[in-house]
This record gives sequence, C-alpha cells and structure tokens, in this order.
Amino acid sequence: MLRNDQLDQWDHDHFFHPSTHLAQFARGEIKNRIVTGGKGVYITDREGNRLLDAFAGLYCVNIGYGRQEVAEAIAAQAKELAYYHSYVGHGTEASVTLAKMVIDRAPDNMSRVYFGLSGSDANETNVKLIWYYNNILGRPEKKKIISRWRGYHGSGLMTGSLTGLELFHKKFDLPLNQVLHTEAPYYYRRADLAQSEAQFVAHCANELEAMIEREGADTIAAFIGEPVLGTGGIVPPPAGYWAAIQKVLKKHDILLVADEVVTGFGRLGTMMGSTHYGIEPDIITIAKGLTSAYAPLSGSIISKDVWKVLEQGTDEYGAIGHGWTYSAHPIGAAAGVANLKVIDDLGLVANAGETGAYFNTAMTEAVGSHKHVGDVRGEGMLCAVELVDDKDNRVFFDPAKKTGPAIAAALLKRGVIARAMPQGDIIGFAPPLCLSREEADTVVSAMADAVKEVLG
Repeated sequence: MLRNDQLDQWDHDHFFHPSTHLAQFARGEIKNRIVTGGKGVYITDREGNRLLDAFAGLYCVNIGYGRQEVAEAIAAQAKELAYYHSYVGHGTEASVTLAKMVIDRAPDNMSRVYFGLSGSDANETNVKLIWYYNNILGRPEKKKIISRWRGYHGSGLMTGSLTGLELFHKKFDLPLNQVLHTEAPYYYRRADLAQSEAQFVAHCANELEAMIEREGADTIAAFIGEPVLGTGGIVPPPAGYWAAIQKVLKKHDILLVADEVVTGFGRLGTMMGSTHYGIEPDIITIAKGLTSAYAPLSGSIISKDVWKVLEQGTDEYGAIGHGWTYSAHPIGAAAGVANLKVIDDLGLVANAGETGAYFNTAMTEAVGSHKHVGDVRGEGMLCAVELVDDKDNRVFFDPAKKTGPAIAAALLKRGVIARAMPQGDIIGFAPPLCLSREEADTVVSAMADAVKEVLG
C-alpha cells in the first residue's frame, strides 16, 4: 500500500525496539509492523491486515482489545486529574479503590499493595523490601535470592539477574552475585528420562535444599518463582511441586515471592495463580492482567507478616526510602479499576478455565501425535507446543535451523500471532481471556497447517 508519509523510514532510523536484532532491523531485514487498532482477540495494522492475536500482546491484554469501558475510565481520569504523586500519604480515588480491589482478590494472608509501572520494577521493589526486611530483623547477611533457570522476572539489573534465560544475561554482566539459580520445574526436559513425575519433584526439592545448605540458610533471603513458567517455555509445574518447594522454604525461614505478572487476574482459570496451586506467598508480583495493559501499572502485594516488619522499620528509622514518581499513577489505577470490573462482569476467569481447557485439548488432538511434536502442555489460557527432531529419543532441533520461528511465521501467514519462545523450539499461546471456542478452533487449525507446512 502506497503512503505519502515517512513513518516506516522513521521507524527504522529512530526507534529503538526492545528484544530486537537491532542491526537486522536497521538494515530492513526485519519487517516492521505498525499496529493501528484492535477489537476482541484481533489486531489490525496499517497495511490492512487483521490478525488473531493468540498471545494477547505479551500475555497481557486479558480482556481483549477495544473495551470502551476502560478507555472511558482512562479519559475521565485524565480530564479530572491526570497526575498526582502517592508520596507521604497522598493518593487518588482510583489508587485507593484499586488497592482494595486487589486485596479482595488476593490470598487471605495479603495486606497492602505498592503500585509501580512494570513487572520489572515491581520485582526490583520486592528485592529492596526483602533486603530492608532482613536488615530490620537484624539479619544483614540474609540477602541472596534464589530463582529458577528459565524463569522470567524482568530485564533490569536485579530482575534481569533473577531471570534465568541466557539472552537476558549475555554481555550485560549479569547475573549479579546476590542471585542464585536452581532447577526449573520442567519435567519434559528433565535430565534423567527414567524419572517419574514424583521423582522429578523430589529431585527439584532436593536440589533446592542442597543449594541452601551449601550457601547457608542464614545467607538466603527469598525464593522467587512463577506459578507457571512463562517465557521460559509455558511450563505448568509437575503435581506436588509447590507443596514440596514450600516445605523446604519454611524449614529454612526463606521468604517466597510468587511472580504472578502472567498468571494474575484470571489466566489460569482462577483469579490468582497462587490460589490455583496452593501457594502461600509472602509477596506477590502483579502487572499485565492488572490493567490488561491498557495503561502501565504493576504492583507488589505484601503479606501481613512482612508488612508488620516494614512498619517496625519505619518506627525505628523513619519514612521508608523507596518510591517512584509514577507509583500508583491515577490513569493506570483508573484503568485497573475498570479492567477488574470488566473481568468480573464478563466472567472472564471462568472462560479462561473452560475455553482454555477446550483449547489445550483441541491443540493436543490436532498436533500431539505429529512425529516432530514432543509435548503439548498448558493450563487455563496458556498453551505451548514443543517441537523436536526425534520424538522417540527426545532429540531437539539444532537451534540454527530456527524451527520455532519458521512455525511462527507460517502461523502469521494464516493470520494468527503466536510466540516462538526462547531457548528451544517452543510455540507459545496466551490468548486474551475472552477467546471463544470458535476462535480457539481458528488458532488450532492454523497451527496444524503450519506444522504440516514446515515439518511435513
């Protein structure tokens, strides 16, 4: 389509895109896409393409695109009060209301919400609060954080360190030395294929305990994990995993941070992933589904026990020295209030569970028996298809073949957006929670055709 503007050229000349091969993009080897609109599970671009977004942006547009209730709430807030800070007891009607709504939806032991802007800054906040907590309790050596390989917790300095993916460490001088990584709960990729699921869970718990004993429990402050591994491959935990991990953490007085940036607010078919798996966290990280990404907002939900120590710290040392200019930004908070109402009004948590189960079953039936499909897995409105060179012997493709990206490109030709996940040939799906069965069928059919085209 011919245009009389220079937007495409400006994009290549001036826009620094995240998570992008910068040189290839600058040379025009990667085609840009300028998105202009969206409705339900579909987006449109300036070339007139209408695409089913089976990854909900970055697993974040939970309510789908084009919900006018949220847009109107944002506009109304901007007209009334576009900004005021939340320092020294200040707040807005939207931020106070949203804090109450979040606590009402969180596990029973949670107390307060600190609002930021992104999942990355929320996890940075969490680490600072954990260090502060242990200093107040007179435990200055108890500062290390244990994460998991293949976990994703952000891309800042500390949060990029917590992330257990090579791409986020390479040439950035990460991870920082306060961060340790233990076994990912990724049963399909277990080193010992003879292990049963129960044996693998015991192995994960034993590896964690061995690390704690090597390092010294008096040096370990917290363990952070996603209820379901997200960017590391969309991997639900094996049965009994969280119970086994929590037993080890409680034994050694180590805090648990549940990173619910992806799983929070309905994606697993329950309001929170912690509830879904019986996790009892000390801190919960939220973002994406909090506003369905209609405006930036994140949060750190603090348990009652941790909150008591934070209060004690300010009695001893004065006001807590942490804050962002945009903490609890009223426009983001207004979006959050409206978004959570939409989730309730449309019954999207139940739909994520019901339609998500249908979607996962249909995907398994459509491609699970293919000779190059090693694993189809998922939970709620999350699904992943793992591709292998040799299914019987679990031999993975040579990464240089870029099999996953080829499948994602074949899906795109069929009008469906999915994600080729890092560190493996894994196709990830995380559609908006409003996905219908008919739309699920569209995605599944496109995936079956894409697998056939690329892999025969």
